[in-house]
Amino acid sequence: MATTQPFDMVLFGATGDLVMRKILPSLYAAHRSGALHADGRIVALGRTAGDLSDYLAQVQAQSMPHIKDIGDDWAAFAARISYLPLDAGEKDHFQRLADTLGVRPDRVTVCYLATAPRLFTKICAGLRDVGLNHAGVRVVLEKPLGHDLQSSEEINADVARHFAENQIYRIDHYLGKESVQNLMALRFGNVLLEPLWRREWIDHVQITIAEEIGVEGRGDFYDRTGALRDMMQNHLLQLLCMVAMEPPANFSADAVRDEKLKVLKALRPFSADDLALRVVRGQYRAGVADGQAVPGYQDEPNVAPESSTETFVALRAEISNWRWSGVPFYLRTGKRLAARLAEIVISFRDVPLDLFQRPNSLQSTNRLVIRLQPEESISLHMLGKEPGEGMRLQPTVLNLDLHAASRRRRADAYERLLLDVIHGRLGLFMRRDELAAAWSWVEPILDSWAREDTPPRPYAAGSWGPAASNALLSRSGAAWHEEI
Repeated sequence: MATTQPFDMVLFGATGDLVMRKILPSLYAAHRSGALHADGRIVALGRTAGDLSDYLAQVQAQSMPHIKDIGDDWAAFAARISYLPLDAGEKDHFQRLADTLGVRPDRVTVCYLATAPRLFTKICAGLRDVGLNHAGVRVVLEKPLGHDLQSSEEINADVARHFAENQIYRIDHYLGKESVQNLMALRFGNVLLEPLWRREWIDHVQITIAEEIGVEGRGDFYDRTGALRDMMQNHLLQLLCMVAMEPPANFSADAVRDEKLKVLKALRPFSADDLALRVVRGQYRAGVADGQAVPGYQDEPNVAPESSTETFVALRAEISNWRWSGVPFYLRTGKRLAARLAEIVISFRDVPLDLFQRPNSLQSTNRLVIRLQPEESISLHMLGKEPGEGMRLQPTVLNLDLHAASRRRRADAYERLLLDVIHGRLGLFMRRDELAAAWSWVEPILDSWAREDTPPRPYAAGSWGPAASNALLSRSGAAWHEEI
C-alpha cells in the first residue's frame, strides 16, 4: 500500500458516533500499516469545550473499543491528533482553524463533514471565508444529502459555490468494501463471466442489506428519514450500479461514474399504478432479536407513537437497456431483521433441458453470491453429482478464496476511502449528477407514500420482513436467497 503525501485530516463532528466508531479506528489502521505519511495531522473539531486531554479521554472510552488490535504504536497515532472547539456559526472559529492549519495550497487538507447536512453550507462558507477552499482542500460529505431531490440539489449547489466538483467527495462506504471491488475485478478482468452477464443467462438479481438492530437511540433522526432515504436511495442503488454498469473505457473516476449514471438513467420509472405491485413498505413490531425481547418501532424512544415511517423496503427494479431488459432486480433493506447481512446474489437461468435427476428444491441453483457482511466472500453455487449409483445431483459451492490469493492486509471500507481522498481518487465517490438521478428515481415512491393513508405493513422483529416482500419474487417463481 502506497504511503500518502503529507496531509491534514480535519474532522468536523469529531465527538460524534461516526468519527468514534469508524473514522478514527480506520485512520489508526492506516497508521499502523504504514499507509499514512509521517507528516500527517488529525485535527478534531467539536462544539464541546475542552482540551486535547479531554478529547483523548473520550477517544479512549468511545473509539478504542471499536479497534480490534491496539499495538504499542497507539501513542504515536495519538500524537497526530489535536483538538479544537469549533462552532460552525462562529466566523472567528474558522479563522482559528486556518491559523492552526496554515493556508497551504501545496498540502492536502481533507475536511470530513461528519455532521448533519444542514451544517454543510455553513461549514463550506466558513472554510471559504478563511481561504480554506484552495486547490489542496477536499471536502467529504456524509449521507443523507437531503431528504428529496430539491433539498439535495440545494445542498449540492451551496457546496459548489465554494468548492469545485473535483474537490467534493460524496462518500458511500459500501463502495469501499473489498468484495465490491472484487466484483468489478471478476467482471472486467476475466473472460468467463462477461458473456453470461446479461439477460440471456441471468434470471434475476437480489441485493439485500439487512440489520438486526433497531434505531439504536437515533429515533428522532430515523423517524424523519426512514429506510428508503437512509439505505435504498444510496447504498442499494450504488450496489445495483456496480452490478449492472457497462465496462468503462478505463478506470478513471469519470469513466466509471459515467457508466453508473447510465444505469440510474435507464431505471424504469415508477408509475402510480404499479407501485402497489413493485414496492413493499414495512415497519417492525415487537419481537425477539438475538434471543432478547425487543419493542416495536413505535415504542422506541423519540419515535412518534403513531409513526408511519418505514423501517423496511423491498422493491422490484427494472433496467431498460439491451443488456438487462426483462431482468428484475430485487432490492430490500430493513431494521430488526433475522440477521445482519449484506449480499448481492446473481441467479442464473436453468439449463434448457434437464438430463439429470434432481429434487425439486434444486431448481435454479446456479448463483453467484457476493457477501459484503458480516464476512466478505464470493461463492459460486452449482450442481454436482451425488456420490453413489445413478446420476442424482446435489448442491456444491465453489468458494472464490480471494483472501488466500494474497497475504496482504485487507483495509476496511472506511480506511480505503479515506486513503483514496488523501490520494485524490474520486472513482469510488458519487458525482452530483449520480445523486440527482438516484433521487429522481425514488421520489415518486416518497410522493405516493405522502399522499396515501395506508400504513406500512407490520412485521415481527427478528423476522425477514413483511410476507408481501416474498410475493415480489414468488410472482416470477423465485425466492429470497435465505429461503432457497
